Amino acid sequence: MAVVNPGTPMHSHGSAVLQKHEFVWIKDYLYSQAGIVLNDGKQALVSGRLDKRLRYHGLSSYSEYFRMIGKPGHEQEASMALDLLTTNETYFFREPKHFEFLKSHCLNTHPNNRPLRVWSAASSSGEEAYTLAMLTAEFCKADQVEIIGTDISTRVLEKARRGLYPMSAAEKIPTPLLKKYCLKGSDEYDGFFLIDPVLRNRVKFKHANLIEKLPELGQFDVIFLRNVMIYFDIPTKQRLVERIQHYLRPGGYFIVSHSESLNGMKSDLQMVSPSIYRKTGHG
Repeated sequence: MAVVNPGTPMHSHGSAVLQKHEFVWIKDYLYSQAGIVLNDGKQALVSGRLDKRLRYHGLSSYSEYFRMIGKPGHEQEASMALDLLTTNETYFFREPKHFEFLKSHCLNTHPNNRPLRVWSAASSSGEEAYTLAMLTAEFCKADQVEIIGTDISTRVLEKARRGLYPMSAAEKIPTPLLKKYCLKGSDEYDGFFLIDPVLRNRVKFKHANLIEKLPELGQFDVIFLRNVMIYFDIPTKQRLVERIQHYLRPGGYFIVSHSESLNGMKSDLQMVSPSIYRKTGHG
């Protein structure tokens, strides 16, 4: 890994300025660690998310910080930098057509002889996985469904396991489900709500980097991988789709964001409707 030159100039208010060569370094680092392509023009995002870490360590340049996270003994800080740069916005009941599809094509027709298994493959702070939990709880007993959420960021996984969200995050949750599965915070938790522990127990969160060797997760009936592939280049997307489809049962569904598609990619997946694909064969 190239060492970049120290001596980044400072703004008058004391923040380091992210230099062009430093941005190139972090782009290469992020691509090698997470497969994410950082587009030019994202300098403000990088400095906005890492500035506090420089201040915390009393460093005057991004070069010093990057040198530090490349050294043995600083794995935790490197992991935190990765966490800060890979966390994406998410919310409850995002792209609701996908949940309507799940209701009509999976929940009403799933055989009773085995649990319905659903994977939220980039679960971030847990909103997608808990949306799936609320939805499936309306149709399935606890032992009839298994929901797994995975993410590269250990920090957001901790938040997901806790299941505590600001009240503003509840606006897309249908009122009956909000009343049934969420607890209103009081005292120090005023202005927050907690996912009911009974529902929280239906979801297991695990750490996984999608571009590295994945943990043993078993096979799934539905895999959600939404708003992730937009950050990858075509070769990384191709490898990711090849890897993830192995976790899908024949006849199972692979769901990406409405802004994404698998056009031009080799896979065992056939488009059912835009953003929804089915693995060939029968489950």
